[in-house]
Amino acid sequence: MRIMVSDNEDARSIHRLSLQCRNLTTILFILTIIYFINHVTANRPPQFLTGAQTEIVLRLKEGPESPVGSLIYRLHGIDPDNDKLLFGIKEQPGSNVIRLENFENNEANLYLNKELDRETRDEYLIILTLTDGHLGDGNFITQSLLLLVDDINDNEPIFKPYQSSITVREDSSPGILTTVEAIDADEGPYGQVVYYIQELDDDTSLFSISTVNGRGVIRLTGQLDYEKSSLHQLRVLAIDRANDEKRKTGTAAILVKVEDVEDQPPEFVMVTPVTRVSEDAPVGSSVLQVKAVDGDRGINNKIMYSITSGAQDVFGIDPYSGIISTLKTLDRESPATNNGAYIIQITAKEESQSSFLNPVVQTEITIIITDVNDETPTFRSARYVGEINENAQSNTPVTFIGTAIPQVFDYDQGNNGTFKMLIEGDNGIFDITPHKGINEASFLIRVKDATKLDYEQIKVINFTVIAKEMVSKNSKYSSVPVTVYVRDINDNFPEFTQLYYEVNVPENSVSGTTVAWIEAFDRDSSLYGSEGVRYTALGGSMAEKLNLDSFSGAITIKSDHPIFDREQVSRHYLTIEARDDLGHGNRNTAQLIINVGDVNDNAPTFLLKRYEVRLQENKIEFELPLIVEAYDLDLNGTANSEIQYSIVNSDVGHENFTIDSIQGIIKPKTPIDFEKLTSKMVSKIVGNVKPINLIIEARDKGVPSLASRVPVTIFVEDVNDYAPRFEQSFYEATIPEDLNPGSTILQVKAWDEDGSFPNNVIVYRIQTGAEDKFILDAISGILRVAQGASLDPDAMQPKTNVYSLMVIALDGGIGENQKKSTVLVKITIQDVNNKPPVFIEPGIIHLKENTPVGKVVYKLKAIDPDEKPVLRFKIDRDLSEGRNEDGAMVKIIEFDFISAFELNPVDGTLKVSRLIDREKVEMIKIMLNVEDLAATKGKQISSAILTIIIDDENDNSPIFRKPFYRRAITENSQTGITILNVVADDADKNRTITYTLDGIIGKNTDLVHLDRDTGEMVVAGRIDHEQTSWLNMSVRATDSGFPNRSSFVEVFIEIIDENDNNPYFIDSTVSNISISEDAVVGTKIAAIEAKDADAGDFGKITYLLDRLSSQGKFIIDPDSGILMVNDNLDRELVSSYSLIVEAWDNYQFGYASGESRNAFKQITVTVTDVNDNAPVFDYLPEGCVSITEFHEIGDTVMLLKVVDEDDQNTPNGKILFFIEDGNELGLFDTRSIDSVSSRLITKQSLKMLYGNYTLVVRAEDMGTPAKSALATINICVTDFNDNAPKFISPPHNITIRIPENATVGSGVITVEAIDDDKGPNAIVHYALKQDLIGNWKTFEINENTGVITLKKPLNRKKQKIYQLRVEAYDLGIPTPLSSDLDLSIYVRNVNDHQPQFLIDEFIINFTESQQPSVEQWQLVDTVDQDRDEIDDLDDPPSPVCYYIVSGNDDNYFTLEPLSHKITVLKELDRELTDTHVLIVKASEDCITVPKIDSPVEFDSHDDTLLRVVVRVNDINDNAPVFVKKIFTGGVTTEADFGTEFMQIKATDADTGINAEMHYYIISEPQMSLSEGLENIQMPPFLIDENSGSIILNFDPQREMKGYFDFYVKVNDSGGLEDTARILIYLLREDQRVRFVLRQNPPQLREKIDLFTDILGNVTGAIVNVDECKIHENKDGRVDKTRSDLYMHFVNPYDNSIMEVSNVLRLIDENVERLDKLFKEFNVLDTEAAEAEPLLRTSIAADSLLWIYMAGMSSFLCLLLIVVTCLCLSQRSRYKRQLKAATISAFGSSDSDFTRTTNGTGRVPNTNIHSTEGSNPMWMQAYENEWYKGEDSISQTSERDSLDENVVSNNTQEEYSSNIPCISSQPKEVTIQNTVATFMRSGGQNDLNQNGHCHQNIYITSNGTSNYNGITNGVHKKHNSVTGSASRTTTTTTTTTTLIKKLETTEL
Repeated sequence: MRIMVSDNEDARSIHRLSLQCRNLTTILFILTIIYFINHVTANRPPQFLTGAQTEIVLRLKEGPESPVGSLIYRLHGIDPDNDKLLFGIKEQPGSNVIRLENFENNEANLYLNKELDRETRDEYLIILTLTDGHLGDGNFITQSLLLLVDDINDNEPIFKPYQSSITVREDSSPGILTTVEAIDADEGPYGQVVYYIQELDDDTSLFSISTVNGRGVIRLTGQLDYEKSSLHQLRVLAIDRANDEKRKTGTAAILVKVEDVEDQPPEFVMVTPVTRVSEDAPVGSSVLQVKAVDGDRGINNKIMYSITSGAQDVFGIDPYSGIISTLKTLDRESPATNNGAYIIQITAKEESQSSFLNPVVQTEITIIITDVNDETPTFRSARYVGEINENAQSNTPVTFIGTAIPQVFDYDQGNNGTFKMLIEGDNGIFDITPHKGINEASFLIRVKDATKLDYEQIKVINFTVIAKEMVSKNSKYSSVPVTVYVRDINDNFPEFTQLYYEVNVPENSVSGTTVAWIEAFDRDSSLYGSEGVRYTALGGSMAEKLNLDSFSGAITIKSDHPIFDREQVSRHYLTIEARDDLGHGNRNTAQLIINVGDVNDNAPTFLLKRYEVRLQENKIEFELPLIVEAYDLDLNGTANSEIQYSIVNSDVGHENFTIDSIQGIIKPKTPIDFEKLTSKMVSKIVGNVKPINLIIEARDKGVPSLASRVPVTIFVEDVNDYAPRFEQSFYEATIPEDLNPGSTILQVKAWDEDGSFPNNVIVYRIQTGAEDKFILDAISGILRVAQGASLDPDAMQPKTNVYSLMVIALDGGIGENQKKSTVLVKITIQDVNNKPPVFIEPGIIHLKENTPVGKVVYKLKAIDPDEKPVLRFKIDRDLSEGRNEDGAMVKIIEFDFISAFELNPVDGTLKVSRLIDREKVEMIKIMLNVEDLAATKGKQISSAILTIIIDDENDNSPIFRKPFYRRAITENSQTGITILNVVADDADKNRTITYTLDGIIGKNTDLVHLDRDTGEMVVAGRIDHEQTSWLNMSVRATDSGFPNRSSFVEVFIEIIDENDNNPYFIDSTVSNISISEDAVVGTKIAAIEAKDADAGDFGKITYLLDRLSSQGKFIIDPDSGILMVNDNLDRELVSSYSLIVEAWDNYQFGYASGESRNAFKQITVTVTDVNDNAPVFDYLPEGCVSITEFHEIGDTVMLLKVVDEDDQNTPNGKILFFIEDGNELGLFDTRSIDSVSSRLITKQSLKMLYGNYTLVVRAEDMGTPAKSALATINICVTDFNDNAPKFISPPHNITIRIPENATVGSGVITVEAIDDDKGPNAIVHYALKQDLIGNWKTFEINENTGVITLKKPLNRKKQKIYQLRVEAYDLGIPTPLSSDLDLSIYVRNVNDHQPQFLIDEFIINFTESQQPSVEQWQLVDTVDQDRDEIDDLDDPPSPVCYYIVSGNDDNYFTLEPLSHKITVLKELDRELTDTHVLIVKASEDCITVPKIDSPVEFDSHDDTLLRVVVRVNDINDNAPVFVKKIFTGGVTTEADFGTEFMQIKATDADTGINAEMHYYIISEPQMSLSEGLENIQMPPFLIDENSGSIILNFDPQREMKGYFDFYVKVNDSGGLEDTARILIYLLREDQRVRFVLRQNPPQLREKIDLFTDILGNVTGAIVNVDECKIHENKDGRVDKTRSDLYMHFVNPYDNSIMEVSNVLRLIDENVERLDKLFKEFNVLDTEAAEAEPLLRTSIAADSLLWIYMAGMSSFLCLLLIVVTCLCLSQRSRYKRQLKAATISAFGSSDSDFTRTTNGTGRVPNTNIHSTEGSNPMWMQAYENEWYKGEDSISQTSERDSLDENVVSNNTQEEYSSNIPCISSQPKEVTIQNTVATFMRSGGQNDLNQNGHCHQNIYITSNGTSNYNGITNGVHKKHNSVTGSASRTTTTTTTTTTLIKKLETTEL
């Protein structure tokens, strides 16, 4: 290291050596010191901190992964000298990729400065430098940094040049076609390329590509088909192999052209499969033309045509054109015509050039000979006769009689042979089936409207059946008569003469009395009619007591005793049944209504036992209307029930009250005076109420008349009706004004005549007039002077000498009833002269200046409160003052303003004595004095100030402040700008000066505005210097005096010019210019001129050209405005320019500062075209343009379009198209569309000209010289689908026979057709053509195989022959071709019909309890369709038998097989079964009864089965029954009036009206154990007649107690009834018990009766449910999984409400018996419904001492109570805990040591020894932890079940294992833990499972233990714990011993 020493140090060292050279030791010492100093001060170099690395290496990803500016590295350095370090980067290529920033002293950050691109450079070697500033210039510490650039996938694969078009022969075998290669600039997987072929159409099966050595090898993998596709476009994808990033893809398109070979036969392209020709067509007529083409689209050989078969020399074909024509006359009816159709086979042969055998193709066509209508529809028979039952259902066929054949035929074809059938003249009764026929049809006549078939109305029906052709013109028809006979059957029911019978019978009628006479008739004949009607049954509530005569219909009474009681049932309903056929036929019923007549046998009954009401005296109305009401059970509306009311007795006589004899309304007749009621007249007087007793009688009008009486008490309430009365009518007194306060003035007295307190108590008050001067004693009436009151009349405003007091006397009435009287008290005040006079404030007066002398200014006034004052006035000059306008004092010596006035001392008149000038004094204040000369005590003087304002007179003119005004403003100054202010002054007070302009004329008046008030002159309009350079005017100033005064001043305004005019272009300036695009630079194109109205520089114009609009192509001279070309023009780039020329004034001086003005002009420069661009084809297809050989002449092949950038509106842009080469045959031509496009069209037919054509098309413009372009177009002419499919099997018009019972899906026939085309054109599909009749719907055909199958079942009766037309069609392109095949299907007959029911279900009714065979029903008839066949007409119809095959297991019914009548074998009971379902089977086998091995299920598809639904009609044979004989319920004293609190219920087994029930209260409620119920409203309860709900009819009070007992009745509509007893208890809220159950309320309500019944049976109490609602937790949250069930328990022995504590005790005593119930209902808790509220007493304190003493006493008492309660609580808790610890679980029958209970659950809250307020006995089995709420989660310290306290029978080893734990603790703890150990259950989750001691034991400070540790936790109100539902519990003798020891210890 180099040592550096300064020069001063060297000098000092030499000097020191020279002085001390003698002492060598000293010299050496000094040299050593110098060495160390120099060594310490030397510089040491810094270092890079790079760890163990010799080179810093960084790796960054290229591109956006490493954004520019991001921090890439932090450099750290160290310097031993702690110098500040400076990092740097050595400049070299690539070093600018990073940027360095130094910060702090020894660190620097490296940032990326440029975006990285690995493909450009993949690494950077950078030299970093470091210096501390002391290394010298250019010296650094260096460190190398290597920056490596990691690759990302940011480059797409790029294909190298490749062959884009490949030609391959059609018959080429699979192999390699070509290869492609793509490169990717990335590295690794990002740069590796894999090749794929993107799926395009169906080419993926023909081509494949594989990746070989980085290249894509494309192979042909399938067989090419030119006819299918002549071009294939492949899209090759090159995809890199990126794994963790998005892959990049490159694409390449390759066109594969298929070269055609001769391998396809000819194809028919035009074939009409079916052609029709009229049979009268002349010979030689052209029928159709077929056309075929070569199958090889690129070859197109010649085709020859011939007919191979089927023509029968009738048709011929032209071999070249394919035209088929007739050779003979046609005859459709000829047998040789094969039903008028010819199937002709045509062969097309190709004249091949390369094949030895010429390819051929065949097709079939069908030529149908159309018919001529010459046949008439004809019936097989000339007449038809049939019969039908009158009860036949709709669609029932008419049975034809005789040999008539119901068939129609017409041998014409198609529409000519299609006819419709209809019926005329049948009145809509019948319908014919089918409605339409083809050629031949069998028909049926069916019933259409069965309602019109009635033998009783019509017996024979004649009508006509018509068959008419359906052709529109000249249709032919025929008709045939039909006669149908209607057969009579028993189809009418007996009809009663009335819909219902209603009779009246007295209720005392006896035997022999005729009740009613019934009559019925029947419209049928003989025994089926009225002759056979019998009355067979009488039903109803009284039917057994009446007799019905079956012949006459008379109904009489059987019994000798009266059978009717109107009061019980007033109306009886009976049902009378009548049957025809001597009582065995059809039945009908009618209703008989018996109205029971009334007899007077019931006395009126009052609704209440007594009536009470209040009446205020002097009132004519009661407080509430008093209505006595009685009811009479006799018939309403008769004299027996008509009640009259009367007063039979009264305490005060009958003259005071009246009663409405009809309505029972009692009203006072006259007002009653309370004071006049004496003790003799009333029984008792209580307070202000006196009762009056009445006796009311209710008497009916029956004979004999019956009556009842009821007491009525009227409480007359005293009303304050007398006002107090004063003893005197007027009071008067006189007092001096200085009377002392508190002195008595007088006394007033009054009295009140009311008869009761407090109405006669009087108090006194001063109502008005006291004015706080007087007070009145409220009790005595003494009037005194108020304390502090002043009686001085002069002190009052106004002066008051007399006080008139209105004194009021009030009695003790309340509110509006309070009465009062008033009396006037007059008090006179005597005056004393002791007050000074007082000025009436003179205030301020105004006096005009120059007022004449002698004028009165003011008259002074003063008042003296005393009665006779002597007043004198004078002016005090010393205290008077005057001020001028400015407020300055005016001295008397300057102006004697006091002498200007004269005052009269006697009357106070003030006059003007000299003139006053306002300009000298404006305000004068005169001090005035007044003195009372009559004062008795001293002087009485008062002063006042009179202020005089001198008003101004206008005696001075305004004066301007300047002699004239001059200003200068610029023109165009803004409106409102101030020009100047003119100001004038006026010495007068009238200083409001108005300024106006004078001397300004013309339009200049609008240029300025002068403010009239301020004199401010502002610009009012636009001032133009060019028009006005000066404005001169005069201003007038006018004051506001009267008359006004004015003066003038001159104003001069100079207008300064400014640049306020824009330049403007003259009108002759051009706007549109045209210039050729070849104009040279510098060409002048226009001269622009603009002008400016301003002068000088403001009017000088400078021209500018907008650069943006000119695009640099033009320039303008700034001075002359010459516009010139500045650059070469190209119209194809820009055809026109919109130049913006700017004209600026003052440009030289004002442009930069913005003070120049400008104008703009747009000039359009149009560049005219020069033909300098050749046309270019816009789009050319890459492949071949495909068209068919049948391409129409003149149709477009493709659209040719070119782009010529020259103007298309000139010849330069108009294009002509020419075919230069490839059109040697002249097949193609061009047709122009517009100037740049043309259509390439076919000029000649392309038929047979298959192949590819290459045309060279030239597009040439019309410019001079002309320019052109060439294009090559490939055209491929392809084959056409011209062969239709032809049928080869079966022959046309064949008839197929199929049996009628053929199953659906069975095959009918297979059709087969072939197509001579190839490929898709030859694929044949089949279909059934739709016909108008719908024959095709019955069959279906497989579109691929041609198999025809049966789709629907056949029915020969409906249709015998089906005409089908089968279509065979190909899938040819562009148009599919088809052929038709006609088939006839004939349905062969089989006997396939059993008798069939036309309906599935038949409903009949039988009445319950009827005798067997009384009621019968005729079942519906069946039909047999086989009887409608022609072959079966001669055979007699087979009988049909009916059998019951299911539903008659109990043999209730019997069915006669032949007559089809069903009846009952034994009585039915609707209450057991109301509906019976029978299955009846119809069979023609009447010999063998069907065996019923198993129940037959009804099948709706089996028409031989009929479901008979027997509905049992109900009769009223069941009385309603209450569900309970005793209903109990409770209502709290908190309930409101009108509350529905319980509901009674009854059931009736009947239904409908017979089950309608009504509820009634039939007894007066009896009140027992009652308190406070004496005055409740009667009846206390109401019942809803329909629902049975009990409604509260009074307002319960808290002090009320007791229960109600009454009876209710329920009856039905038939008078049957039942009764029940009701017990309703009044209870308090705290008498209810709440059960918490884990069920929601709807679930609980369904089985709540079961819960209460079991709970009542176990506890022996009456259990009533009060409320059931959703549970609410302590925190107020609702738990919808739980319910709160509120109940109260009633002692059944004394009917008293049981207290909650007794109920809980009762539940505890029956814990085992309730275990199953509580488990089943998931009971979680039981507790009191509501805690008893604490009673609070309030104390009123009169003094602080009393409050203190009372508080201390209360505190000491409370403390004593608390201490006592704690002592008792500890003892009770101990006993309870001891009990809980020693009690066994649910029984003690077994040994204490060995007893183990398995599966015994725990009942909630059944331990009476639990904590007060809850029942701690709990069950773990009732809950699972997973669904608990927070308030019910089990805690180990909260268990309170006895199950947790029992002791398990542990082994001695387990006991011994816990002994060390016991001995390790104090004695008390040891004993408790020992007990806890012995009591631990194996399943408990809160005990230590490892055998250690239980730690949840609480030890009190005195050594006593809380046995909650033993019971496993404090009992909470929730009492919820979890655990196993069955737990083994055991107690041991050892445990008992330990507990006894503990008991001794605690005691």
